[in-house]
Amino acid sequence: MMLAEMYIELFWSFFVIGMFTIGGGYAMLSLIQNEVVTSHNWIDETTFTDIVAISQMTPGPIGINSATYIGYEVLANAGAAEILCILGSFTATFAVVLPSFIIVLSICKVYDKFKNHYLFKGVMTGLKPATLGLIGTAALGLATPENFIDWKSFAIFIVAGIALFLKKIGPLAAIGLGALAGLLLY
Repeated sequence: MMLAEMYIELFWSFFVIGMFTIGGGYAMLSLIQNEVVTSHNWIDETTFTDIVAISQMTPGPIGINSATYIGYEVLANAGAAEILCILGSFTATFAVVLPSFIIVLSICKVYDKFKNHYLFKGVMTGLKPATLGLIGTAALGLATPENFIDWKSFAIFIVAGIALFLKKIGPLAAIGLGALAGLLLY
């Protein structure tokens, strides 16, 4: 495949991912995984898992960070020069952000007119469980044998989730206490 075709496929794949993902980066992960690992076979499952881990550690939204890294990796695997790999990063990142930009810009134009309309409210209500489903799919998709979560980690997750749900602690406290519990249990 020629590099120009690769850029077009990369752009189109991430544009479609950006267009049909509602709920942010974690909801986007299952679509990205399906597109780059299963459909195009650009990277393998282990590399995808590594990309997700790196994307979580770097500042910024995980979906955009993943797109940036995957764009680079796809061109690097094709043997492209480093500057072309950087262009691959830009292409994937721009493509995944562009639909959201267009949609938000369009919504801003008509939001005041339709914000109280029953159809608009109905669509927004329906998007909440769809978003939760996409995030759940991403979590299950990352639960591979290489990333097996043991019972201790699962217990910490459940306790933190319950505490957050009941508003007993804030997110930063949950992260800190989870890290402390992980140190003590392992």
